[in-house]
Amino acid sequence: MIKQLLKSVREFKKAALLTPFFVVLEVVMEVVIPAVMALLIDRGIDASNMGEIWKYGLILVVCAMLALIFGALAGTYAARASTGFARNLRHDMYYAVQDFSFSNIDKFSTGSIVTRLTTDVTNVQNSFQMCTRIAVRCPVMLVFALVMAFRINGRLAWVFLGVLPVLAVGLGLLMKVVGPVFERVFKTYDRMNTVVQENVRGIRVVKAYVREEYETEKFKGVSGLLYKEFSKAQKTMTGAMPLMQFCMYACMLLISWFGARLIVGGSMTTGELTSLFSYAMQILMSLMMVAMVFVMITMSKASAERIVELLREKPDLHNPEKPVTEVKSGDITFERVSFSYKGDEHKLALRDVNLDIRAGQTIGILGGTGAAKSTLVQLIPRLYDVTSGSVKVGGVDVRAYDIETLREQVAMVLQKNVLFSGTIKENLRWGDENASDEELARVCKLAQADEFIEQMPDGYDTHIEQGGTNVSGGQKQRLCIARALLKKPKILILDDSTSAVDTKTDAQIRKAFAEEIPDTTKIIIAQRVSSVQDADQIVIMDGGTIQTVGTHDSLLASNPIYQEIYNQQQKKGGEA
Repeated sequence: MIKQLLKSVREFKKAALLTPFFVVLEVVMEVVIPAVMALLIDRGIDASNMGEIWKYGLILVVCAMLALIFGALAGTYAARASTGFARNLRHDMYYAVQDFSFSNIDKFSTGSIVTRLTTDVTNVQNSFQMCTRIAVRCPVMLVFALVMAFRINGRLAWVFLGVLPVLAVGLGLLMKVVGPVFERVFKTYDRMNTVVQENVRGIRVVKAYVREEYETEKFKGVSGLLYKEFSKAQKTMTGAMPLMQFCMYACMLLISWFGARLIVGGSMTTGELTSLFSYAMQILMSLMMVAMVFVMITMSKASAERIVELLREKPDLHNPEKPVTEVKSGDITFERVSFSYKGDEHKLALRDVNLDIRAGQTIGILGGTGAAKSTLVQLIPRLYDVTSGSVKVGGVDVRAYDIETLREQVAMVLQKNVLFSGTIKENLRWGDENASDEELARVCKLAQADEFIEQMPDGYDTHIEQGGTNVSGGQKQRLCIARALLKKPKILILDDSTSAVDTKTDAQIRKAFAEEIPDTTKIIIAQRVSSVQDADQIVIMDGGTIQTVGTHDSLLASNPIYQEIYNQQQKKGGEA
């Protein structure tokens, strides 16, 4: 796990290595100061020698200044290394998510990914900074101060060593108890983020159904659970402080008692006892800081495991060793295709699908909810891989293509149309970042989007809010179709993406497709018969299988499912 995380340090290795270097120099200066102070007291103050006072006083000032400079440099490099490490870690995680297939994304909720990119990375960043500074400073200070304490008086120095086992056992027990609690805390964070995101994204629905109180109670429940778990963890960790204070005061009392007797006996000077108190404080403060590091590491351990889990998640889809980099045509062939979202052959979403589509054809797909229509078309651009059988595009198995090459030639407008914050132009140019204004206007005309765009105050420079909340559902669908057309694909898939437009506009879109992109293979998933009745072939799906394939006339004459759909829609149209 540590090795995986350290890969994200990269260009900040120098800063990460210089931090402990300056920390050690700072510690050396701080350890030297009590020794110089002892000489100042014994040779200067007690001996009433102003020359020695000036000499050791000047040395003290120099040591203090050097300690300050080294401390400032250590802090600067630690901040640079930790923030750079966090930046790279977020970068690596974000790019890892971009490479995920749909099945990988299905394993992590949106709230969980957001928590890992924010809270978890912050926890690991804090631990990284502590490890490069405090975790280096504490043991070095402990060793140096102990050496100096033994050098002054070996018998008194054993007091410190007697404290170490007590602290070690106490901190070990705390970590063992609190570790699982923090794991539960971060899982609860995931749930809370998911609740917040769902509420904010669907706030219009919440208000329309007057469900504010219900949503508030739901948030209160998960927030209360988070409070309960975090309080339990924090209460447990507070046990570290009383333990540290007990050990500190016990040491100070024992040193005071035995030190006073040694001074009276003449075997120790006042300066030596004073410096020993300083070393006692340094040793005990180091132990307290070690306790803080343990607390931070315990908190961040769960975060680190969650980050590494995401980084180690391997995309299910890979390019072959020698990928095909050209899609020759828009021919599509399904050969005995079966598919399961969980890879379980006993829980198939598609079963034994066979279908041939020639380049330039228009294919309509109809079927009830859960018939696996969307699942079928998602196999074409290889958003998922088949469980068995094969899908071929241009006569080549989609698994043999370079994934980017394949997806460049397969434009897909999904059921959930997504627009990003930015202008209409910026959204359209997702299809082709170098498209001219004339090309944008052309595809918008094909998608019947030009009329409403021109009526907007800023035209193509109109700003789209996050998620496209300032345009209607039909407008959003037409913009997404225009964006897909801008790719100039060999295959265009419309996954129920004209459901929010009126029948007249739907007909105009289909007419434009037939006239302007005759060589593009067009697959239209629809709920309305009118959207597909002019297609070259209409595929009827039911229960994950292809029930039948035919033209509008042949299906209307022979297929009960098609007849039922057609008659119901005709009846509704007549009533209207």
